[in-house]
Amino acid sequence: MEPRNFDGGVDRPGSARGDKTGRVLVIGPYKRVRRGDPDALSIGHGVRDLDARLEEAAGLARAIDLIVTEAIVAPLSEIRPATYLGKGKVEEMIGLIKAHEVDLVIMDCALSPIQQRNLEKEWNAKVLDRTGLILEIFGRRAKTREGSLQVELAHLNYQRSRLVRSWTHLERQRGGFGFLGGPGETQIEADRRLIGDRITRIENELRKVQATRRLHRAGRRRVPYRVVALVGYTNAGKSTLFNRLTRADVQAADMLFATLDPTLRALTLPHGGKAMLSDTVGFISDLPTMLVAAFRATLEEVIEADVILHVRDISHEDAEAQERDVDTVLRQLNIDPDSGSRVLEVWNKIDRFSPEERDNLANIAARRPPERPCFLVSAQTGEGIDALLTAIEDRLAETKVTLSLSIDASDGAGISWLHRNTEVLEKQLDEGRFNMTVRVDETKRDIAIAKFGATVDPQ
Repeated sequence: MEPRNFDGGVDRPGSARGDKTGRVLVIGPYKRVRRGDPDALSIGHGVRDLDARLEEAAGLARAIDLIVTEAIVAPLSEIRPATYLGKGKVEEMIGLIKAHEVDLVIMDCALSPIQQRNLEKEWNAKVLDRTGLILEIFGRRAKTREGSLQVELAHLNYQRSRLVRSWTHLERQRGGFGFLGGPGETQIEADRRLIGDRITRIENELRKVQATRRLHRAGRRRVPYRVVALVGYTNAGKSTLFNRLTRADVQAADMLFATLDPTLRALTLPHGGKAMLSDTVGFISDLPTMLVAAFRATLEEVIEADVILHVRDISHEDAEAQERDVDTVLRQLNIDPDSGSRVLEVWNKIDRFSPEERDNLANIAARRPPERPCFLVSAQTGEGIDALLTAIEDRLAETKVTLSLSIDASDGAGISWLHRNTEVLEKQLDEGRFNMTVRVDETKRDIAIAKFGATVDPQ
């Protein structure tokens, strides 16, 4: 590893060696646990299916165009402080690395700097842990200035923790300053100082970005537009659902972290009301804390949202474990996933089930507690979308007021205003006048009452 690029670049896998074929070996060093084991969740992998966990790690590698030569599970009885794996397993991997001529070994776990250094020495290959791999993906996918800054901030914090005395250049000393001379600072100290300076500059730039986002949110409140945010495990189908709901063309692919930068589009509700729909970065198990912190500016769209749609790939074999992972991140953002008035679960990809299996899912959904409502949809075919939109509208309407009014049919400007600024629930023509029932946001209630003499309907 060459931790030397402090001007916005990101170290790429394979940069420690001259050859860059992108051939990788993926190792899943998982500690075996029994389902129901009370210590299972403390391990970080929960009670996930190990094959599904390994396939996810391999999918992360493929997401940045690496060639996965082999993906294997390396069962652990205990974690070794020096190399994470046991001595025998470390030696066994040497043969695989040579046989497959790999340039990079991906360990699907969080390695300490010392463990990473020791494994690189033993295997004579670049070693990347789960955090580093996710950072690589984010670095490739960030398109906006904000996204690039957030990824670089997370990467520099990660890189700073990797500055251990494992390379000779870090042990060299620079001369002293001024007339005093002396030993000066070591290279590792200089590197840390350079990284620290860059981190400070990025944090200052991100504060400006956050201020701009706050202005945009304040503008939406004045209109006012309510915000609906999509969250969920990566590759759960959020972008496909986003496109279905808004008729947008956001990239949607069967790929982990296909969408990174946040996107906002107008959402039209069944009775003509408008809201803003936000598509955010997907979550993943063991999402690095530094990434949650770095992307807090982006995730503020979720924090400030009026309704949050938790999109789940209900067809995935690890759907329940993925649900727990997303709930964990939501709690880190101080959002209660059990708040049914704000968080709605969307069970996506039901088109992958037979009619009998769908009926079974519908029965399970019907028995869900009121604080965890869920809706069965297929973002691909559009099944269940109308019911979901109605539920979103109902949640947003809980803070709105229903008014009754009568307006002259010739008052085109007034009728136009009502259609633009309220949800028209009922409209009947009677002797040259429209008798209308509308639902209006509290911020425009007084305007509607004063303009049209409307009366508030009892709830």
